[in-house]
Amino acid sequence: MTIVQPARGAPAPPQAKQPGTTRPGRRPLGLASLRRPGRRGFGLASLLFLLPLLLLFGCFAWWPIGQSVILGFQETDLVNEPTWVGLDNFHFLFADPLLWTTLRNTAWFVLLSLVIGFPVPIMLAMLVTELRRLGGIFRVLVYLPVVVPPVVALMLWRWFYDPDFGLFNQVLGSIGLGPYPWLQSTASAMPSLVLSATWAHAGSTTLIYMAALSSVPADLYEAAELDGASIRRRIWHVTLPQLRGVILIMLLLQIIGTFQVFTEPFILTDGGPEDSTVSILLLIYRYAFLNGDYGTAAALSVLLALALAVLSAVYLRLTRKWSTS
Repeated sequence: MTIVQPARGAPAPPQAKQPGTTRPGRRPLGLASLRRPGRRGFGLASLLFLLPLLLLFGCFAWWPIGQSVILGFQETDLVNEPTWVGLDNFHFLFADPLLWTTLRNTAWFVLLSLVIGFPVPIMLAMLVTELRRLGGIFRVLVYLPVVVPPVVALMLWRWFYDPDFGLFNQVLGSIGLGPYPWLQSTASAMPSLVLSATWAHAGSTTLIYMAALSSVPADLYEAAELDGASIRRRIWHVTLPQLRGVILIMLLLQIIGTFQVFTEPFILTDGGPEDSTVSILLLIYRYAFLNGDYGTAAALSVLLALALAVLSAVYLRLTRKWSTS
């Protein structure tokens, strides 16, 4: 077979085009070569898609907030024409002794929640994480109170605290102790509310701590075990420092939540005995729906919203700092 060499200076014969190849310098055709809309057109299209949701959000969220702010400076019963009264609602509010009683009750509830309720999810998360065989069952048991409707759960706790037929007093009677007025005593009413609230909300917080524990490097625990550290020292020197950011954020979230407690005092004590369990939201409810003083209720709502806005700003700052660290 004779191979014919092309003459020097002659053009090279054309190469057969292989499937899937392109000429040098030319971008392949495909989705990436499609013309993309400009920034202005893309933003306008996005705005058109978001406009119905923005209108709904403004109608059901921002419009009631604005109306509440306006209502805080008016006197109205929602039937007659409202009257502009300026700061009179705020003056009446600060002159009401029940407001200061409510603030003391809220501070007491926050303190008891931090002492009694705050450590419980942390301990439950550590306990469930350490369980190897029955961990799934205990996860379900820990989260079970969260799926129970709050009203049903609180009616159950109301039976627990019943002075005559309640479970707790039956247990006390079985060991020779007399019945105790759990919800009828000013000394034990607030701790009883905190106990029921802890039972209801600890499950969801426990899952957050368990997710944080799963991100702790196992090398730290192995190094601590090699150094002969006990379980208590491993928790104190390894686990808690790794959870410091999560604990701080959950602490602030719990404080924000305790300022908005309503269901427990409303169902279990109705603010009693002697107004010792009246919360801020329960006081707003009394102003609006029992006294018909919607202006004062709106004024207190505005003050509560401002306080929660400050706490929320601190929360966002901490989360941003923790996520970037």
